[in-house]
Amino acid sequence: MPKTEAKILVVDDDIDILNTARMYLKQQFTLVQIENNPENIPLHFERESFDVVLLDMNFRKGENDGSDGLKWLNTVLDIDPNAIVILITAYGEFDLAVKAIKAGATDFITKPWKNEKLFGTITSALQLRKSKLEVDKLKSTQKTIASDLDQKQGSFLGESEPMQRVFSLIDKVGPTDANVLILGENGTGKGLAARALHKQSDRSDKVFISVDLGSISETLFESELFGHVKGAFTDAKEDKPGRFELASDGTLFLDEIGNLSLPLQSKLLSVLQQRKVSRVGSGKEIDINIRLICATNMPLYDMVKEGTFRQDLLYRINTVEVRMPSLAERKEDMEFLVKHFVDTYSKKYKKQNMRIDAATMNKLKRYNWPGNIRELQHAIERAIILSDDNKLSTNDFLLQTANSGSEKTQDETLNLTEMEKRLILKALDKNNGNVTRAAKELGLDRLALYRRLQKYGL
Repeated sequence: MPKTEAKILVVDDDIDILNTARMYLKQQFTLVQIENNPENIPLHFERESFDVVLLDMNFRKGENDGSDGLKWLNTVLDIDPNAIVILITAYGEFDLAVKAIKAGATDFITKPWKNEKLFGTITSALQLRKSKLEVDKLKSTQKTIASDLDQKQGSFLGESEPMQRVFSLIDKVGPTDANVLILGENGTGKGLAARALHKQSDRSDKVFISVDLGSISETLFESELFGHVKGAFTDAKEDKPGRFELASDGTLFLDEIGNLSLPLQSKLLSVLQQRKVSRVGSGKEIDINIRLICATNMPLYDMVKEGTFRQDLLYRINTVEVRMPSLAERKEDMEFLVKHFVDTYSKKYKKQNMRIDAATMNKLKRYNWPGNIRELQHAIERAIILSDDNKLSTNDFLLQTANSGSEKTQDETLNLTEMEKRLILKALDKNNGNVTRAAKELGLDRLALYRRLQKYGL
């Protein structure tokens, strides 16, 4: 039988016990070290990260109060808070063992022990060690995500009056648990506003789960949001928590909520009212505790009048509304945003001292930016990638010729080549630069779209 991957340290002042333990444990685990002087424990931890430490309770002759064991237990836990320590006790020292467990030990085993008992105790301890490390990894991942989100907030900027109103509203509603509905055109930063609300809340150190409802099919809706149990349907090979469960104690952001059909709206409303979910295939109800933020670019109030969106669901999700202004409504921010994106992508693509000339800045200001901030961001990124100079000029920006009703020029062309180029740019911007999704929307395969991108220098 192959050995179990584990590093074991045995600390006891009885050489016979150490040798006996090593002889047996070396057959079961990949690394076993022994030590008869507890003073050397820190030295062992400098060289290795141990999964389990077997630690005697008494080291001084004539002493049996366990104080030595507790002292060295604390030393181990100071070195590695996730350390798994199993105390070695003499028969009848049950009270000492209980005291040690309260102090942070994982388990205890009495000597003389039976090998099967020792192996079982260590195996259980290893499972606990694995769980602790996984929890630590999840916490680290969450911190990393939070850090990434903080960096992404960099583009959630603005000095204009419309944006100052947005910031003020977020400052007021963020610390509450109120449901928030964010309205606005595509590319206006609704997702960034949702993350800013989460960051301002008491749940900021908890998870932020984002769900694009527009990308979830009707058949997968319940499984994705509420979870499922093994065997609930053909591909359900294991239990899976839904997004509501994963977001519990944190924030759940439901983007594109206006895309939900009436039957799915009804299911969502039921969960929001009851604050409970049942996984597909299970009748067991699971309590959820979320802060809900929703967003859409669709006219929900008109949809309520048309009967395509439930009024009671609208009331449930919009305790407070935040409306994101279009870029056309905040033209005062244009120069500020352009400089921000130029700095960001200059650093990303290692193109130092990039700048933009006055004529180009004026061109960008005159353009109406139907794709809003997202379109501006992608246009600048693309220009910096393709530019051969450290100064961006009007030729570096492939904007639509007919960019607004007042911007039409005499040399505007509407030939097929120009129209195809515009459609490709529009599809790329709409799909955040994802070539696969853009190709699908255009009715092309990826290779065909790549050929056109090369043809037009996009």
